[in-house]
Amino acid sequence: MDGTWIRQMKPALTRFLNRFSDCFSRKDTRAHMPTYVQGQLSNLARKSVEPIALAAGVPVRTLQEFLAQYAWNEDAVRDRLQQMVATERGSKRAIGVFDETSDVKKGTKTPGVQRQWCGKVGKTDNCMVTVHLAFAQDDFHCLLDGELFLPESWSEDRERCRVAGIPDEMVYQPKWKIALELYDRALSNGLEFEWITFDEGYGSKGPFLRALDAKAQLFIGEVPVSMTGWIKKPGLQHPPKDPCRGRPQKGARVAKDNPKAQPFRKLLEESTRFTNQSWERYRVKDGDKGPMVWEVKHAMIYRPDGKSVSSKRWHLLVARNPLKPDEIKYFLSNAPAATSVQKLLLVAFSRWHVERCFQDQKQDIGLDAWEGRKYLGLKRHMILSCVSYLFLTKMREKLGGKKIRVHRLSGSRRRIGTGPDLVA
Repeated sequence: MDGTWIRQMKPALTRFLNRFSDCFSRKDTRAHMPTYVQGQLSNLARKSVEPIALAAGVPVRTLQEFLAQYAWNEDAVRDRLQQMVATERGSKRAIGVFDETSDVKKGTKTPGVQRQWCGKVGKTDNCMVTVHLAFAQDDFHCLLDGELFLPESWSEDRERCRVAGIPDEMVYQPKWKIALELYDRALSNGLEFEWITFDEGYGSKGPFLRALDAKAQLFIGEVPVSMTGWIKKPGLQHPPKDPCRGRPQKGARVAKDNPKAQPFRKLLEESTRFTNQSWERYRVKDGDKGPMVWEVKHAMIYRPDGKSVSSKRWHLLVARNPLKPDEIKYFLSNAPAATSVQKLLLVAFSRWHVERCFQDQKQDIGLDAWEGRKYLGLKRHMILSCVSYLFLTKMREKLGGKKIRVHRLSGSRRRIGTGPDLVA
């Protein structure tokens, strides 16, 4: 956005940022927030601290210290942003999306940096990784929160952590646990999600799925083909009422004479529940390159839970790309059995919202432009990037947009037909 756009939007931006005023105890410190946000919304080629400060006529060191040293309540800024979204966007159509992003970094001083999988370049590289929660509702989306993924090598080196300003209480956690913390924090600020969705990196973690289900949170997420289940409910062996010895059995176990749970790939290829189905086409959404079409099969299944099994039935949704038949995705959901395939598909393919958030925040806001060495600076940069992006999204929304629809395609499997619209 150029200077003309900023000037036109400045009254609205001032009103927007004034809603965060009480998060700062000093006026002079608070005055740096508009400087940073306007820099992120500007058309600067690089949106790190130095070019933002130079463009605003502010000493570079001052803006660096605003991020990494000055006293202000960054947690309150994040909470206020979430409360604003909860108040203005509270709806049963809200979808929460978990995902992570990575940025290549040089050296060893950036918090959390090490050689690890870097999605940005599609290979292992020297990078840092952050876990995020996005909010999506119809065409509206924004990032709500983010946290640094601290590798075990960093967690075990507390001196290195102290140099980077990482608190002693911050230790290694798998990404799915970080995601659950972001979720709980959002709920504490009044947000509610009709659905949660995520990719295979989170869907492969049984404790993560069980935790969401225990919170009575509806979800559908991509899962690995190696995940197992039964089409028919297995016979159960219940724990004895008066065990004579050993540890008491927790929950019902699968009876020894039952078949083992089968990988989802095998269920698709061998179970008559799937083989007797024809692939049914759905137009999930219209993209820049035309309609996104997937072929789908669906069944209700039972899942093992460690050494036990519950009576809960899960949706197993298998989606195949008709243009690339070898591209098959497996989705698992804890939704009620009566939930339509159209609804499940709409949510399952909603991850584009968080991908678009990352793309916009990096291209338009400068999420990946942070260059500091202190954890507090990174945390504040991520929070202010969410603030800037929320304002940008609100302004863009005034231009209008189309609702997302899922179409069930009827007629010849060789030709894309039309069908009833099903709006989330």
